[in-house]
Amino acid sequence: MVNTFTSTILIALDKGRTVSSSISMMLLLMLFSATVNATQIDVSVDRNPITITDSFQLTFSTTDSPDDDPNFDPLKQDFDIINQQKSSQLSWVNGSTNKTIQWTLSVMAKRSGELQIPAISFGNDMSQPLSITVIETTPLSAISDDNELFLEVEASPTDAYVQAQVLYTVRLYQRINLAQATLSDPKLDNAVVEKLGEDNQYNTKVKGVTYLVTERHYAIFPQQSGAMTIAPLVLTADVITDDPRSRFNSFFSNQSTLTKRILSKAINLNVQASPATFNGDHWLPAQQLALKETWSNNALQVKVGEPITRTLTIVAKGATSSQLPELSMQQVNPELKIYPDQAVIDDQKAGDGIIAMREQKIAFIPSTAGNFTLPAINIPWFNTRTQEIEQAQLPAVTLVAIASEQASTSVNNIPTAPAIQSPQQPPEIMPTPSSIAPSDMWMWATLGFGFAWLLTLLFILWSRFYKPQTKIKSTMENTPIKLKESIKELNTACADNNPQAAHKALIKWVTASYNITNLVELNTDCDDGFQAELTKLNHALYGKDKSAWDGSGLLQAVMAKQTKPSSSKNVDEPLLPLYPSQR
Repeated sequence: MVNTFTSTILIALDKGRTVSSSISMMLLLMLFSATVNATQIDVSVDRNPITITDSFQLTFSTTDSPDDDPNFDPLKQDFDIINQQKSSQLSWVNGSTNKTIQWTLSVMAKRSGELQIPAISFGNDMSQPLSITVIETTPLSAISDDNELFLEVEASPTDAYVQAQVLYTVRLYQRINLAQATLSDPKLDNAVVEKLGEDNQYNTKVKGVTYLVTERHYAIFPQQSGAMTIAPLVLTADVITDDPRSRFNSFFSNQSTLTKRILSKAINLNVQASPATFNGDHWLPAQQLALKETWSNNALQVKVGEPITRTLTIVAKGATSSQLPELSMQQVNPELKIYPDQAVIDDQKAGDGIIAMREQKIAFIPSTAGNFTLPAINIPWFNTRTQEIEQAQLPAVTLVAIASEQASTSVNNIPTAPAIQSPQQPPEIMPTPSSIAPSDMWMWATLGFGFAWLLTLLFILWSRFYKPQTKIKSTMENTPIKLKESIKELNTACADNNPQAAHKALIKWVTASYNITNLVELNTDCDDGFQAELTKLNHALYGKDKSAWDGSGLLQAVMAKQTKPSSSKNVDEPLLPLYPSQR
């Protein structure tokens, strides 16, 4: 038929014998050739109508090689492509060769209704579109308990408060073998969803039928009040359809599976706003809440210039750590420096919800002696179990700052003369009257006075000439060695920018130079630059901001003070306080 039609066209063109006719003939031949050479691609489905919960097979077949590989992207608008494969088959019938090429896709519809399989391009070749009908699945409430595969979901409570925890539980019941399965996560707008722990598996019986149950838990925190809906979960599972008694199929070939999709029911939540009676600055709903404190010194007593650390911990069940308020302290007295550390937060996820923890360490350094009262801490929170407003409280505490023991020791170390009995008041010696005659009493008294006077004279000479020389000699021998070691350690610590090591070396330097062990008792001739470097060191040790510390400034200040002419004060004299308020 094609040859006859072509001959007719050539005859007609020959009769016209015009150039325009020749051009028309060429265009017509090209169009007809393209039409004749286009590859026909057929499309079919394994059944119609199709249930939205089940997968179906979509097949594209042709008897000739198409122009290019297929592009299945247009399918993804209304369908999920689970897997695809290509196969070719050759056959000989009556001496002629027949070839068949197939693309088989396993797909699932995304929605119900009248859907269309769009035309798929194979390069320049195209398949024809195909209409199919997708019907809804049977409602879960209508499925009997002896169904082979179904989902069960529940939420508690369904009447919740904004930002309060809602426990969402999903259970998959199965009594058939699955090759693999995937379950979607709960979805709802304006909510935080957290998966809790690992899945649990156990066996149960429903109306006498044994099921394997896989249980999963979520914590949901609605972020706005009003009606909210948790969308149905979607389970996509590959159900094994092979006969389990067939060892040949399971060992020598791949298992045959059928993909099924199971939907859970939707759950509606009624989310209430925070009660109007709640007057706290920070809305905090929880099931349980505890507030506690610990001190590095249980006696709540600290030396002036030394740090003491308070640790505040808040633990809440049914809340996240991001909901817990800050526990930092406001300055209550300018003579009590406060250095809060970076807070430590943690969320522990268990099957019954989230337990949140926030820990805050705060270092206090008093600059003067006295009592410092820290105010009570009060955290209002809403108990979601009792629906009542409660208070977590810590009472006010008094921190006692005492003067350094070294200061009092320095005062006591000032050399004083030993107590000496006066010759006019000799010790009373009372011999037994029965053994000594009255005539000998004066002789013994005279000997006693003389012996006492001799002892007193010897003690005065020894205390003046021997003991001070020994002390001075010991100080002169040991101080240069300790001072040299402390400067060496301080130089290393400052070069490494290590505030902890610099603090220890600085204490050694002060002890060797001034016979004290506390930085607060430094001499009054410390200039503002030296005090500024000490403040930087304290911030690096106890401050909230853990930025890098530069030790060059402190080393320069120490060396400048080291090379200063020595003061006329005795080493054993108590040094005046460093802070102006103490002078």
